[in-house]
Amino acid sequence: MTEVVTKAILRFVSVPGLDGKAALITLDNGLDYRKPNTFGAEGLASLSEAFDAAVAENPAFIAVTGKPYIFSVGADLTGMPQVTSREQALEIGRLGHRVFAKFKNSAVPTFAFVNGAAMGGGLELTLHCHYRSISYGAAALALPECFLGLVPGWGGTQLLPNLIGPANAAKVIIENPLSQNRMLKPADAKKLGIADVLFQPAEFLERSLAWAASVVKGETTVERAEIDRGPAWSAVISYARGLLDEKLHGAAPAPYRALDLMELARTASFADGTAAEDEALADLIASPELQNGLYSFDLVQRRAKRPAGAPDPDDGRDVNKVGVVGAGLMASQLALLFARRLEVPVILTDLDQERVDRGVGYVHAEIDKLVAKGRLAESKAAKLRGLVSGSVSKEAFADADLVIEAVFENLAVKKQVFAELEAVVSEQCILATNTSSLSVTEMAADLKHPERVVGLHFFNPVAVMPLLEIVRAEKTDEESLATAFAVGKALKKSCVLVADAPAFVVNRLLTRFLGEILGAVEEGTDFAVADQSVDALGMPMRPLTLVGLVGPAVALHVAETLHEAFPDRFKVSSKLGELVKSGLTAFYTADGELDPRVTEIYGPREGGPTGEELKERALGALAEEIRLMLAEGVVADAKDIDLCMILGAGWPFHLGGITPYLARQGKL
Repeated sequence: MTEVVTKAILRFVSVPGLDGKAALITLDNGLDYRKPNTFGAEGLASLSEAFDAAVAENPAFIAVTGKPYIFSVGADLTGMPQVTSREQALEIGRLGHRVFAKFKNSAVPTFAFVNGAAMGGGLELTLHCHYRSISYGAAALALPECFLGLVPGWGGTQLLPNLIGPANAAKVIIENPLSQNRMLKPADAKKLGIADVLFQPAEFLERSLAWAASVVKGETTVERAEIDRGPAWSAVISYARGLLDEKLHGAAPAPYRALDLMELARTASFADGTAAEDEALADLIASPELQNGLYSFDLVQRRAKRPAGAPDPDDGRDVNKVGVVGAGLMASQLALLFARRLEVPVILTDLDQERVDRGVGYVHAEIDKLVAKGRLAESKAAKLRGLVSGSVSKEAFADADLVIEAVFENLAVKKQVFAELEAVVSEQCILATNTSSLSVTEMAADLKHPERVVGLHFFNPVAVMPLLEIVRAEKTDEESLATAFAVGKALKKSCVLVADAPAFVVNRLLTRFLGEILGAVEEGTDFAVADQSVDALGMPMRPLTLVGLVGPAVALHVAETLHEAFPDRFKVSSKLGELVKSGLTAFYTADGELDPRVTEIYGPREGGPTGEELKERALGALAEEIRLMLAEGVVADAKDIDLCMILGAGWPFHLGGITPYLARQGKL
């Protein structure tokens, strides 16, 4: 694939009060913000030439910035498949290091003016600069390499720990990438010490130039935290390795390699540290984990943005007011999300005023937390609080454009809610359900206008989980579906169109998977053996811990729903039913020990499959269920199942999607 070259455009600018001119290098690939700046071989060569040309003019300082909204998102990943030898991989690392080192080793002060998204190699370039300003409008700041199966190999593992300390660096390099590739906001970068100063977007370049001039003239002093490079550094790395073991169980090499490099950064020279980065990159670029990560990345970055089979969101209706039926935790989370992303009035209803007040109070409290964390201005917070209100009457939905129910997971209850809604809302209002397993078609069956009913299955926690399963019921029309996709996009969710099949995609597969684990425990397999049987996959959570997170009662209900639909494959665990009746909400206590009451319910441990046998059984069950789902047309393509499992169940990036993984295991 031909490289889209990001050119480094050099110009010299006058800055008031500064003798001589400043050199300003702008990274620009000639395309708009939808095609971010990346670094390939030609782009790095352009940056190197621009830097040399700037130095030749003896400027007061050299600054690098980006085109509107984008600084740089790092290496050009489209070229990775063309790397066929270890020597090529080594040269990728060495080239980046050679070019970026010019900014670090420069006798002329260097500045990074981060005007937009800066990820991977883009953020590493800024770390090589002597000083950094960041725009409040920079949408994403991150070192996501471990998410893909790489390490920050252009200086990130060496520079960042020495700038902000090993604990904070581990958060950016390890924790954030492995937590759904979490991004830093500008305020986070300033708090950590990555940003020296923040400026508003409208005056960013002007303010950055003036600030840089004041630094160069000695009028402004940039203070940096003193980093302890003693034994405490190694203790932090060791602790991070322990947390990584709990999360990945050694299943993915890249994060461990990154920790090794961060430990090296404590004592090694920069030259030795970056040479080690080169070796790590060469090893990882050739690894199957990177190929798997690139497949997963392509799904998340491309397929998620163009949902298969979805109508054009522009064909939907405008949504200027939203109703939420229910004021419990899920409903309140939905209300907050709709208010923040759509910025339209949102009204909650419930059975009594106390519940309504509790729900509205939750939303307001969460807004207050965002203000306290510096993630929301008080003026914006006041507006959002004013948008969210409550009522005990569904008459409040009379002028709503979309109403979503989030009440108890019972078909009769949901049908009654929809009947009550149809009596008060306009004929143009979209009716949505957040059901996790029930039939949307059946919910709408008795309505006068079933064509306006759609499923919007959000995942908990709503603000964090990126997946939204959009369910087309039997009579859902195109306009209602288009509205659902437009709303999902506005909510910044990755939407997948799914058919109205029991439990849709994620819950159906997770229930089948957990059914095998719970079944083995009932057969006598030791709890620890069952829970650790799939550690080799590197899932974000062990099975019995996941049951506790979801809640045994919810897990039991979904299992019962699927058993009713597919009795031969989905069994209802009698012991899980006893667990629910006992009032227990998890297998483990708060300190991570097996609750003694669980042992009383399940009885002594003897018999049952071994860990390896259970792993094979669970994977075989997943493969069978996926084959059946594809045959039923639950989704358009196997890639949609992969996407759902990555975004909704935390299926590891390094495995490359559940269907190709099962195919490699000979099960699909």
